[in-house]
Amino acid sequence: MRLSHGFVRGETLSCIYHGWGYAQAGNCLRIPAHPALTPPDTIRVATQPVEDGGGIIWISVGEPAAGPPRFEGLAPLRSMMVEADIAALEAVAGTKADGDLLDYTGNAPTIRLLLAPQGQARTLVHVLVAEGSSQAERIAASRAAEALRRAAEDIAHGGIAR
Repeated sequence: MRLSHGFVRGETLSCIYHGWGYAQAGNCLRIPAHPALTPPDTIRVATQPVEDGGGIIWISVGEPAAGPPRFEGLAPLRSMMVEADIAALEAVAGTKADGDLLDYTGNAPTIRLLLAPQGQARTLVHVLVAEGSSQAERIAASRAAEALRRAAEDIAHGGIAR
């Protein structure tokens, strides 16, 4: 079971399947099936540098060259996986991405989408809204992002509605 499906208890990340607990340094601290055992240091997981950048968690593979970007005036709303490439997202939005950011209006106030390609036909999209957005604006932005996702996936699958 992947540790990304695990849970945090105190300062420990625990596997949801067996309950093994790991420290921030990656070493195993606890094996519930053997409570008296002190796990050897050889039982460990790889770790990566992590930083919270304005409500977005950034993970760097290796040492980061610089800190994460800051999106002043924006707050993260949600993240979603889109089974389409950036070109399909741009086609639906009717505009080109500026670096990793794509603006989309749809039927809501403009939202900013932080795009992270995940292979050739998959994109992780982080939806950002203006700080201080009302609940109604956040709901509208979430619905607009869902509509964008569906339309981009339809384009990626040859216009076949699912």
